Amino acid sequence: MTRRGRGSTGPGRPSGLPADGYQAPPPVREGTSGELIVDFHGDDDRRASYDLGKLPMVGWHPLLAEALALRIGPSGGHRTLAGAKVSWGATSRWARFLQTTEPQPTVPEKLTRAHIDAFHARSDASLRTRYGDMLEMRLQFGDSHLKGRLPADAWDALNRRLQKTMSKAVGGYSNGELDRLTAAARADTARIARRIRSGEHLIRQLSDNPAQLDSSQRDLAQTLAAMAATGEVPRLDSGWDIRRRRADLASHLALTWGDLAPLMTLLALVTERNGESLKELPARHRILEDRAVELVVVKRRRGTKRWFETVTWEIGPKARELHTPGGLYLLLLELTARSREISGSSSALCLWRNGTRGVQGRDEHCAPFEVDLDGSSIAMSSWAATRTKPLLADPPAPAKAKKNQAGKAPGEQEKTSAPKRPTPLGVTFNRIKTTVDVRRTKQLGGHLPSSAKSNTAQVLFTNYLKDDEVIREWGEAVITEALADAEQAALDAHAAAVGRRGQPTVIPDAESSQQLEAAGIPSPTASELADGDLDTAWTACEDHDHNPETGKPCDDSFLACFHCGNCLVTRAHLPRLLALLEALGTLRQRMSEDAWWERYGTAWVAVRRDILTKFSPAEVSKAREHPLPDALLDLVEPPWEQPYGPTA
Repeated sequence: MTRRGRGSTGPGRPSGLPADGYQAPPPVREGTSGELIVDFHGDDDRRASYDLGKLPMVGWHPLLAEALALRIGPSGGHRTLAGAKVSWGATSRWARFLQTTEPQPTVPEKLTRAHIDAFHARSDASLRTRYGDMLEMRLQFGDSHLKGRLPADAWDALNRRLQKTMSKAVGGYSNGELDRLTAAARADTARIARRIRSGEHLIRQLSDNPAQLDSSQRDLAQTLAAMAATGEVPRLDSGWDIRRRRADLASHLALTWGDLAPLMTLLALVTERNGESLKELPARHRILEDRAVELVVVKRRRGTKRWFETVTWEIGPKARELHTPGGLYLLLLELTARSREISGSSSALCLWRNGTRGVQGRDEHCAPFEVDLDGSSIAMSSWAATRTKPLLADPPAPAKAKKNQAGKAPGEQEKTSAPKRPTPLGVTFNRIKTTVDVRRTKQLGGHLPSSAKSNTAQVLFTNYLKDDEVIREWGEAVITEALADAEQAALDAHAAAVGRRGQPTVIPDAESSQQLEAAGIPSPTASELADGDLDTAWTACEDHDHNPETGKPCDDSFLACFHCGNCLVTRAHLPRLLALLEALGTLRQRMSEDAWWERYGTAWVAVRRDILTKFSPAEVSKAREHPLPDALLDLVEPPWEQPYGPTA
């Protein structure tokens, strides 16, 4: 098959087929000594082979090999080298554990529930490792092709519900920490660019106008020209710091390991991509009208055939190349051009490594993440702590002052602990990604579909925003402001209604008709009010036949009584009003905030602000001791207007 890429198929152009006689490689093959070997070929073209002959429990090898091959094969769940290593690690720990059990299950048919329980409860592994191993082995043995290969009792134990381990949330950086980190990464990256550009400039001067160079510059330029021509950094003869001096010499034309930390940090900050995608940036790109650069980036764990994404990054002016993703990407290609040409790699990230006896000459130039994405060599936290001006974390917030204990003399000062020493700033790709996602989400007003860039909105919230302290505080502030605005809008609507219809009359201390008359209620009305003849749903109505606004018989909802001059409230109505507030609180949990405030906000504000405040706290507390279930809220509105069915 030679046809590749977009446009290679179409009407009259069928898809490419393998050559005649093609045989797919077997999922499990035998080694030279009869051992079983599982080969892995990932979607990113990384490969590995796993030899089960190195594991104990030979009777388990056929099942383990088949289960592993299904798990990391073309249709399996793990299609990256890192994922394949996870599966192999769990398989290895499973086999080695079974070797230590008594009685020993020499074949799968002898596995029991007790073996599974012991594997889950073993003391030589952390809770997180045990959880991961149980989940991985369940996935391996649970493949449909292996159904029934384990005893039912053992499979039932393996298929139990596992309590998920709680990992510590990864928070982002504060604004101050982010500003200091960005400035440091930008300054060190600029220093790297000046260094390599100076080396290239020396080579050009040696060729174009060597007379302008002094003797030391000429010697260095000649050495660099030889390095550029051969691709080899010369071996130094003597000295205890040979490796350091060789690295310094190579750094005039190429990146070294020490350059990765600031450069990768700045790439993560500017491009807002995770570390895995940055390590696999390709050198192949397309420039669009000198304004943007287009390239294909890899975003793992997005499902089959969804790994690759075409992105367009702004280039910006040359003076701003450290501030725009496209400008920084093109700078990266410039700084790695020598190493990429010598190594023949298609990766954007290439460097010179200080080789050992097995790696010498041109082989010292390489793409460090072409075979494995392990990032242990990118010591970002170490770089931040060992700079000339180290990066420090913000000091912890001061603890709240404790109240003075009884018995202390007046004016006695509390003993304060000595201030803690500044803590170095920990720098990781996860924290950077969390921080830039939080910043982008805040800039877009919290709208997750718009904020999601390289992940779905669900993944963005679950893995980056949910546990971040900054986004929580910001979200709480936004919600508080929104609730305050909604409450103020309800207050304004209540005040406007009261202005048109009059203020309800609240008589908190009167119960009998004589007391009501003394409070200013006319005699006939006071008698009817005391006997309950004027009661409506939660209050009483002085004149139902004359609406204050229309002068006609009232046909408004009983919820509108709370902003009406005909409304009368006594102590006898207090239990029903508290029951109404309870029912409104229940509805608030079942409706959206906007819908609840629009529908019930004015009534809730009127009861809380204008009516309950007329009663003493003791009267309200006494009424709460004998609560009444609210059965009226569902009756005062037509069924088709009830938002989510009955509240009872």
